[in-house]
This record gives sequence, C-alpha cells and structure tokens, in this order.
Amino acid sequence: MQATIHLIHCGPMDDPRYARLQRWADFLGAKREELVPLTWAFVYFFCLLCGYSILRPVRDEMAIEGGLKHLPWMMTATFLTMLAATPLFGWLSAHCSRYRLLLTVYGFIIVNLLIYYAFMTSHAYPEWVARSFFVWLSVINLFIVSVFWSFMADLFTPEQGTRLFGVIAAGGSSGALIGPLITTGLTFVFPVPVLMLASAGFLFLCLGCIYRLERWGREQSAHHQPQPGDPLHGSFLAGVRLTFSSPYLMGICGYLVCLTMTATFLYLEQTRLVSEYFDQPEARTRLFSSLDFTTGLLTWLTQLFLTQRVIRRFGLVAPLLFLPVISVVGFLGIALWPTLGLYVVFSVLRRVGEYALSKPAREVLFTVVSREEKYKAKNFIDTAISRGGDASTGWLVTGVKALGATTAQIAWVMVPLMLVWAWLATVLARQEKRRSTE
Repeated sequence: MQATIHLIHCGPMDDPRYARLQRWADFLGAKREELVPLTWAFVYFFCLLCGYSILRPVRDEMAIEGGLKHLPWMMTATFLTMLAATPLFGWLSAHCSRYRLLLTVYGFIIVNLLIYYAFMTSHAYPEWVARSFFVWLSVINLFIVSVFWSFMADLFTPEQGTRLFGVIAAGGSSGALIGPLITTGLTFVFPVPVLMLASAGFLFLCLGCIYRLERWGREQSAHHQPQPGDPLHGSFLAGVRLTFSSPYLMGICGYLVCLTMTATFLYLEQTRLVSEYFDQPEARTRLFSSLDFTTGLLTWLTQLFLTQRVIRRFGLVAPLLFLPVISVVGFLGIALWPTLGLYVVFSVLRRVGEYALSKPAREVLFTVVSREEKYKAKNFIDTAISRGGDASTGWLVTGVKALGATTAQIAWVMVPLMLVWAWLATVLARQEKRRSTE
C-alpha cells in the first residue's frame, strides 16, 4: 500500500507507471490527488464491515436462540438502548474533536468485544448473553456505520461524494463479502467466541485508517475555518432539534422509516420460516452466512460496475428509487406466493439495492448540510429513527397478526406505502440538487 501511495504523488516524469495509474483513477472517477484518501477510506470501510460481517450471522442465530416470541422485545430493547446511547454520543460530539470522537467510539467497541469473549467462554447465562449480544450488535452496527459516513461526508465535498462514495461503499461491500467466509472458516476450527477476537482485530486496523484520513483532512482544510477537527459544540439534544426543525432532514427520516419497516417485516418473516425449515443452529448459521456472502458478492459487483455510473447518469433519483420500486414488486409477490424461496430472493435483492445504491445516495444527501447536522442530526436519524422503526414495526406486525391478519394481507397494505416511499425519493433528490448549487 505504501508503494502505491508513493506512486500517487509522483508525476509522469517520476515513474513510467503514472499513465497506468491515471487510467485507473479515471476508471474510478477520481482525480490523482484524491487517490490517497480514497485508498484509505476504501480500506477503512473494508475493515469496518468485515469486522461486523464476521458477527452478523451469529446475531441472526442469537435471534432464534433467544426465542422468536421474544424478538419484538429484543427489538424494543435495542431501540431503548439506542435512545440512551444517542444523548451520550451527542455529548461526546460536543466535547471531543472529530479524531478523538472516532477513537473513542471504536475503542469502546473493541473493549466490548473482549468482554463478550470472556462471557461467552465462561458459558454463564447463555440465553441472556445471546439476547444481550443481539441488542448490542444491533445498536453498535448503526453507530459504527453512521460515524463512518459522517466522517466521509465531512472529509469530502458534495461533488467528491457524488464521484467517490460508490467506490468507498465498494470497500465496505468487499469486507461484507469476506466476513461471512471468515465466520464459516473459523467456526469449523474454533468455537464461536473466537469470532469476537477476529472482529476486534479488524476494528483495530480501522484506527490506523482514521489516523491517515484525519491527517489528509487537516492538510486539505489548512486554510478554511472552522477546522474539521474542532469539537462540535452544543447540547446532546441538538441532533433531535436539528432534525425536526429541517424539512429536508425530516424527509430523510421518512425515507429511512419506510426502509426500516420493509426490512423489519422481511426479517421477522424470513427468520420465522428459517426456524421452521431448519432444526440445527449450525445449519441456520451457515444459511445466514451464505445469504450474507451472496448479498456481499452481488453488492460488490454492483458498486464496482454500476453504482457510480448510475449516479453520474441519473443523479440521486435512480438509486433512491430502486428500493421502493423493487419493494412494490416484492410485496406483490409475497401477497400472492409467500414462500421461503421468495423471501430469500426478495431479501437479497433488497439488501443489495440498499448497500450498493440507496446507501451511497443517502450519504450524498448529507454532504449539503452543516457539520453539526452531519454528526448530530445524522447520528440521531441513523440510530434512533432507524431502530425506532424496527421496534414499532415488530410490535405492529405482531399486533395485527394477533388480530387475525395474514402475511399476504400485510403485504397488500405495504404496497401503497412503497408508493409514498418512491415520492419521498424523488423529492429528496430534487432538494439535494438544489442545495448543491446554492
């Protein structure tokens, strides 16, 4: 990597490989001087999602081990934990520099993984450890991803984000592709707790990438105020205030609520069917790992060859519209033919669309807001709003089914909601374009 980065700083007269490097930069949609931060951002997101993906199949199995009837409670506990954690994060944002904030978040997660390793190896209270792990990972997942994209939105301009975020997202997809393979391989040799150590190792590598990107960011902003490394002053409730006072951010909230409702409904139904089809925990874990690998592979290919070109050609409207459109088709299919195979196909396509198209586009939406909104409001939206949607959807589905509603009937109700989702996507795309030109 060091040799590559050195070459990036060389000119045509310094190294004959310059022309080849320039062609590679053109392929990625990057300028030569952007290849250094792009490389570190790619590696950072790779290590981050690889570390998370190692644990994701374990979390899905913990949902079953903790009891499917307790799943809405676990989602509610996740939401309440998120509500408690969000003010703490707001306080940290107000009192820590960007660099210290990132080190604190990832350092805390690494320590937690070591604690879980100790508890799991002791075999004490396995059911409660399983439930707590489900809640913990569901919370941590959103924080680490939200903090990452806040960092990216702070480092890069809206114009750079449009060109580079698809490539950076491909780094995360590559990590999400490798993570399940590591999980499968390690579980054949080591017990499950070892996965905690493997994940902690990848998160530790993220710290080095953060250091390199922070140095680059400070160099780029040497003549601009405020410095991006300065603390974000204000109360911990600033994120809530900023969100509900901005129609633009409220629109993003609405988009995310629609997304989480569809994702939670699919997760509940798919988990129920998997528990009915497979009796052994090992078989279920391998199935979840296989789905994660398939999703990661398709996402990686999409991000590498399509995401950037779609955003360049159509702007943000096409990637933001993909999920609503595919969801209309998917829920019509569920209403007519609710089988495990259909759920699996729909779930994989929806996750690919989210990671490869919708997610990079949503992050570009935050490049046109203030730094305070990028960290405080964005974190509130990505965490509390997201997990609130999970919890409310879990209880809503459980409640209407208790009243006698079938899965097919719920799917029919979801169809008009997807049309509202599509309308929000077009509105947000137009507003982002207008803000970026102001």
